[in-house]
Amino acid sequence: MKITLQPQRQRTTAFSLLEVMIAIMVFFMAIFAILELTSRNLKMARSLQQTLIDPGAVAAMISLTNTLEETTESGDLGPEHPEVQYTWTATEAGTNGLFKVNIVVSQPVNGRMLETPLEIFLFRPQGAPQAGATTGTRQGANTSLGNTQRPRGQ
Repeated sequence: MKITLQPQRQRTTAFSLLEVMIAIMVFFMAIFAILELTSRNLKMARSLQQTLIDPGAVAAMISLTNTLEETTESGDLGPEHPEVQYTWTATEAGTNGLFKVNIVVSQPVNGRMLETPLEIFLFRPQGAPQAGATTGTRQGANTSLGNTQRPRGQ
């Protein structure tokens, strides 16, 4: 008797293309669900944050004037932000019309007032006092940001 050995064919198991496609689909559905949840959480966190008013808005209002005199003015930012107050003081930094303007914006944050200072220099040669001239109060103040009130006696 003769025994012949035939090579046995080893059976390899693998995933079919359909199984791989279903696994990828489930994976991406889970990833996109996590991304959507993260996106919603970030949007909600941004909506809870308070936006702070930059004193640059008041600086822009002051820079629009052609002349500048040594004065102090204060006011609020109008109906959009009635709780935000500002005060600015202009002092002559040199004899050639260079003015130093100190701006302070006060706004409520978490139950207390936060003051944000800003200091700018503006060159206004028309605003420099001439020899023998007296400085008066500024006429026609630009009130584009809201109600301005000048302290009495300045």
